[in-house]
Parts: sequence; structure tokens; C-alpha cells
Amino acid sequence: MSTPNLSRRMRRLRHSDAMRQLVREFDFNIGDLIHPIFIEESLTESLEISTMPGIQRIPEHALAQEITELHRLGIQYVMPFGISHHKDSVGSDTWHDDGLLARMIKTIKQTCPEMMVIPDICFCEYTDHGHCDVVEDNQVCNDETVANLVKQSVCAAKAGADMLAPSAMMDGQVKAIRAGLDNAGFEHVAILAHAIKFASSFYGPFRAAVDCELSGDRKGYQMDYANIRQALQEALLDEQEGADILMVKPGTPYLDVLSSLREKTNLPLAAYQVGGEYAAIKFAALAGALDEKKVIFETLTGFKRAGADLIVSYYTKQVAQWLKE
Repeated sequence: MSTPNLSRRMRRLRHSDAMRQLVREFDFNIGDLIHPIFIEESLTESLEISTMPGIQRIPEHALAQEITELHRLGIQYVMPFGISHHKDSVGSDTWHDDGLLARMIKTIKQTCPEMMVIPDICFCEYTDHGHCDVVEDNQVCNDETVANLVKQSVCAAKAGADMLAPSAMMDGQVKAIRAGLDNAGFEHVAILAHAIKFASSFYGPFRAAVDCELSGDRKGYQMDYANIRQALQEALLDEQEGADILMVKPGTPYLDVLSSLREKTNLPLAAYQVGGEYAAIKFAALAGALDEKKVIFETLTGFKRAGADLIVSYYTKQVAQWLKE
């Protein structure tokens, strides 16, 4: 059999595990992952979230134990979400020094000072209408919401938060939060902005997880999933306003947006693998349709390849366990 005249044989670089590892361009490790956790006040025992098998609401009294376990697994970053029993029209519990948000942060830092705490800065878990903002006459009140976000941010910083993740998608929120933190003496507290947060149906499992009964939708303030130019403009405005890290949310359906943003900025980028992405893989795995571990490793590598430096994922704890096997 004659040998074809090939100028290059690309398969040489895929010939063995050692060769593939040698030339691998992207990979991830546990230091790239941020773990979201759900903490509910007044809960007596952990509660399985039906829409996200394997994920639980943790009682506030069990938070210290959970943080100790996460640290043992090598997880360094957590994003706490509170399930409040003190909801009102504006989410005022979030800016009280004895509110659930402040208590969660204090507990985590007291339990494990080296654990980086990155709380979600928003109101949907704390309002009785389920929106991320002040609503009057069915209209979002942008500037009033921003003022409240500043109060929430300063409260979180006082409690010990290392970085804040504002996600309300209000115009000017990053600029106002940065100024509020600086004026309160928290220049060192960083901002991980939900810079491009799409109005996505993939959030469904999350809303069930945090007991968020939403009236209407969030299309008036979250990004239209059909628009990339506007999305990039949103992110670049957050950079101008003082964001330290920019995030794209959800992740998998928007890798094109993440990749395009990577070309526009030198800031670190994050992707959020949201509840619907988690649930799609988890339920498929439970049905025996795919290899869960392999799919997750492939997916996380895909985020890195598209430009993410950090990934928020509900799979973080399980990935940490897999990496220790």
C-alpha cells in the first residue's frame, strides 16, 4: 500500500494520553470554581431541591459544618444565597446588620477565614414579589433600587464579604456600589459584576431553590437573549464603572458572547453554569443517558476555552469529590 504524500499528520499529536496531555491548550482545576450554596433561616434540617437533585437548602445552623466540609475538599470560593423568612416589598432584610445576608457571611468567615465569600447582591430572594428591584405600579424603579443595592453592599462588606456579585441588572449599579464601598472604607472589596445576565428560562430551577415566586418576568431589565452587541456594551459599561471581574450568565447557551467579550476586555471573566444547565445534565445522567463526570469535565473545559477564568457551578462540590478520587 502506497504511503500518501501528507504534509502534516495531525493525529500524531493525539497518539497517546501523554501526548494529548502535553499539547492540551485548556484545562480547569478546583481553583477555577465558585460554589453557590443555599441557606434557609428557621429550617431544621437540610431540604433536597426537587428541581436540582443533589443540591440542598442548608439550615442556617448547619452552615458552619458545610463550610468546613467544602474547605476540606479544597473549595476556596463560595457564593451564598439566602432563603429569607422576612420578605418585604424592597428586600430590606439585606441591609440590616443582623439580617440573614450579614449572618451568613459572618458565619462563613468565622468558620473559615480563608474561604472567600462572594455573596449575590440582589433582592429576588428577599422581596415578596420576587423581582430583583423596587417595583411601583408594575414598573421597575431603577434609581431607588440602586440606592438599596448600595446599602446591601456596604452591609455585606461590613459582615466580611471579600467580593460582591451584583446581579440586579440596574443601570449604574456598579458605579454606585463602587462609590458606596469606597466611601465606607471598603476599597479592598472587589466587584464581580453580573455584567451580562440574560432573561433566560434556564433560571427555573434556581427560582424553585430560593422560593422565589415571580410575578411577570424580568425582560425589562435582564438582557434579551437575541442581542450580542447590546450585551457587550453592558459589560464594557460595567468595566468603565469599576467592575473587577465580568460575568456572563447563563453559560452554555452563551459561549459566543463569552468568547466575544474575551476579545474586548483584559479583565478576568466568569461564567455561571446556572440551575437549568445543572438540571439538564443531572436528570440526563440519572436517566442513564450520559456519563455525568465526563460531560461535566467537558463542559467546564468548554467554558475555559471560550474565555472564562472563573466558573460558578452547582457541580463544584461534586467536582471536588471527583478530583480527590
